[in-house]
Amino acid sequence: MKADRLTRVNELLRREIGLQLFHALDSSLVDLSAITVTHVMIGSDLHNARVLVSIRGTPEVQNQTLYHLRHCHSEIQRLVAEHVVLKYTPRLHFFLDDSLREGDHVLEILNEMEHS
Repeated sequence: MKADRLTRVNELLRREIGLQLFHALDSSLVDLSAITVTHVMIGSDLHNARVLVSIRGTPEVQNQTLYHLRHCHSEIQRLVAEHVVLKYTPRLHFFLDDSLREGDHVLEILNEMEHS
C-alpha cells in the first residue's frame, strides 16, 4: 500500500477512534476529556493498528485509563468498523504517548535557561 494512502487511513482512523471513545467508554469510570488520540499507525497489511493516546493526569490516572481503553478495545474496534469501510478492520492496540509531556518538559528547561 502506498505511503500517502496509509497516511490518509491513519488520519481517518485517528479521528474515528477519537469519536467512538465517547460511545464505548463509561464516563463514570474514565474522564473522557482527558484522552486525546494523538497518532494511529496501521500496518501495511491493515491487520493491526498502534493507537497512541495522550492522557492528562497523574501516572495512576493514566494507567487506569489505559487499562479501560485496552479492556474496551473490541467495542471501540466494532464501532470504528461500522463507520470506516476498509478491506480489513485493524485490531487496535493502545499505547500511552508521552511526547506531549516530554515536549512540555523541554519547554520548561528552555524557559528556565532563558530566565537564568
